[in-house]
Amino acid sequence: MKSKLPTNNSQTITDFLDIKKSQISEESSIDSYKFAFDDEAFLARRETIGIRFELELLKPEILLNEHGIEHTITVFGSTRFVSYERALDLEAKAVTPVEMEEAKKALLHSRYYESAREFGGLVAQYNATQKQGNNKLYICTGGGPGIMEAANRGAFEAGDQTIGFNISLPREQHPNPYISPGLSFRFHYFALRKMHFMLRARAIVAFPGGFGSFDELFEVLTLMQTKKVDRFPVILVGKAFWTEMVNFKQMIEFGVIDEIDMHGVHFVETAEEAWKYIRDWYQLA
Repeated sequence: MKSKLPTNNSQTITDFLDIKKSQISEESSIDSYKFAFDDEAFLARRETIGIRFELELLKPEILLNEHGIEHTITVFGSTRFVSYERALDLEAKAVTPVEMEEAKKALLHSRYYESAREFGGLVAQYNATQKQGNNKLYICTGGGPGIMEAANRGAFEAGDQTIGFNISLPREQHPNPYISPGLSFRFHYFALRKMHFMLRARAIVAFPGGFGSFDELFEVLTLMQTKKVDRFPVILVGKAFWTEMVNFKQMIEFGVIDEIDMHGVHFVETAEEAWKYIRDWYQLA
């Protein structure tokens, strides 16, 4: 019986760019004579994956350094939440029972959007009082819609710089319009994107979300548990949501984590509480 094991279970960059095998082979001198750094087909080969990893690490690192950005607050949360204004519009236009139910849910969840927007504004207001760049904390998100848009928007509306680390997806996720020029980045590899979420993070603020938000949150908690990074504030907005989705107390009682693993994890309900916890942790003026 022939094995059905796949040779590769990931979406390769050649798949993503739709580069054909004939292009990669570079059988003509026109292709082989290209500079290696200017040869898309060559850079998309499986053998060059390490180079692509390095480039995805280097590009944002260099540009963020040039912008003088040393500290960030990374905000996670659902892509599906919309603003209160947008939710009201959905409610006004709803005709069918399904549309009415969706509008009702949108209104309920819009409070998280508005809270993330307010939080972005609070951080930006603090930055406006700081003369030295190395005292500032910049809002950083995954660059997409929902909570990401809201946090970027709050900082943007207050006149601050905001950062977006976007990702290529099967249904392409476009950068939200509240990311500062020159600070909107696009990744192919989730691992490198998550690394950049952490490199400058001085706090994580997680709003209710789905698989992506949980993935990012537990990556952070694991890094802290295993002492790969120093502990810093991990703030979960909406205690009812988080404690229903994850029974942290039961995990401690069951013995799969220790109480110290929850040190720094703090539940809040409002943007003001989240920002106060960060300010107190770092004794910010």
